[in-house]
Amino acid sequence: MKRRTVLGHLASIALIGLLSACAPSNGRDAPVDAAGRPLEPLTIVTSSGSHEFMVEIADDEEERQRGLMFRPPLEDDRGMLFQFPVAAEQGFWMRNTPSSLDIIYIAPDGRIVSIAKHTTPQSDTVYPSRGAANGVLELRAGRSDEIGAKAGDQVRHSFFNNR
Repeated sequence: MKRRTVLGHLASIALIGLLSACAPSNGRDAPVDAAGRPLEPLTIVTSSGSHEFMVEIADDEEERQRGLMFRPPLEDDRGMLFQFPVAAEQGFWMRNTPSSLDIIYIAPDGRIVSIAKHTTPQSDTVYPSRGAANGVLELRAGRSDEIGAKAGDQVRHSFFNNR
């Protein structure tokens, strides 16, 4: 009886492997966040053009509290988008965050409200939005200057009312 169970289990593993090998693929796996969820596309439109990013979504209190704490520096085309149900004055800090970030505060229509650039790692200093925002985008420090982002520019993502 035990032998059949082992053989049946091995046959199941072989079948799963065969089905996986036959599944359509675009040649690379879709990027995922730390929780294994697919990253989402986000575009920042500045005077220098459209700049594409793949972002993790922090849309519940636990994810928003954890953010990018204890994480390695972001790649140039990666970010984290914090989503809040209501637009309000926001304030972010860098507690337990080992690398500097640019923090971009975004209004419900996708317009950039303000940017806190080159934030101090591991700091409890609060960086205020200086206006109502329901989205906050964190990018690698210096990235907002590299793409020419400034207040008033547009962030395009399904979360904002601009699609």
